[in-house]
Amino acid sequence: MHIAIQLSIKNIEDGGGPFGAVIVLDDEIIGKGVNRVVLDNDPTAHAEVNAIRSACQYLQHFDLSGCVIYSSCEPCPMCLSAMYWARIKQIYYGNSKLDAARINFDDAFIYKELSLDPEMRQLAAHQMMEHEAKVAFQKWTLKTDKTKY
Repeated sequence: MHIAIQLSIKNIEDGGGPFGAVIVLDDEIIGKGVNRVVLDNDPTAHAEVNAIRSACQYLQHFDLSGCVIYSSCEPCPMCLSAMYWARIKQIYYGNSKLDAARINFDDAFIYKELSLDPEMRQLAAHQMMEHEAKVAFQKWTLKTDKTKY
């Protein structure tokens, strides 16, 4: 956790946001990340996502089962989802989402939106061309040499 916090502080000095994260496997740091949203013009470039990308590159695999992430802040909904997809086993964090909200990094709106039906969200979602889209799912179902994830 000390390293994640140090990364978050240094990242401010380097022009990034106040977030840092490290991923550990068997007591070894295998991935590090900082918030580079503004620096990279990438809204997905959160510290935790960047740490996941770094760890996956290190392991040359998308499955981080057995890994632990240490983040300077409680993960946002996107980062938390990425952690589930990566199969990270445990999360430790420093600042809470309420602490983040106090400095204008507030995810409450997103958590509220996720609880609504898609048609009721501010970012309205509408299903279309579902029959045509199902062709890819049918092909995937029949594929015998697929890598499941």
